[in-house]
Amino acid sequence: MPIAALVLAVIAVCLAAYAALKPAESAPTDTADAAESTDTSASPDEAKATICTAVETVRKGVTLNTNLSVPGGPTDVAGNLAVAANARLSLSEGGQYLLARLDPSTPGELHDAVERFANVLMDIGANATAGLPISEPAQAARLRDADSISRSIDPLCA
Repeated sequence: MPIAALVLAVIAVCLAAYAALKPAESAPTDTADAAESTDTSASPDEAKATICTAVETVRKGVTLNTNLSVPGGPTDVAGNLAVAANARLSLSEGGQYLLARLDPSTPGELHDAVERFANVLMDIGANATAGLPISEPAQAARLRDADSISRSIDPLCA
């Protein structure tokens, strides 16, 4: 069991390193290329449906991965590292996932709330990766903010 947890931890670290180090896609450099690009914005209703589905997916992922039990119990060091890595990844990647699916045509109040939620999730994940415990006041405040913003999204997606 400890070997499986160690393997999961190594995989999580590799995925995080890949995500952090992969080159960004380049923007069009020629004005003609930019002029030829088409507007791919969805209708406000489509954008709302897409982002509300994405929010629900992220909530499920964050809830699942921040509440995992360590397979070998509290003394399983590798298991603890793997569970912590999954929690951090779900927060950071969840925020990035939301920002990537946030369409400009998303209704304004929903757009702003999801953008704030995504950024707070990434802040929580980054600070957790830096070793900040949830008991630290600033991190605890971020967690409360994320919960409050998440709840404010519900009526906007109804």
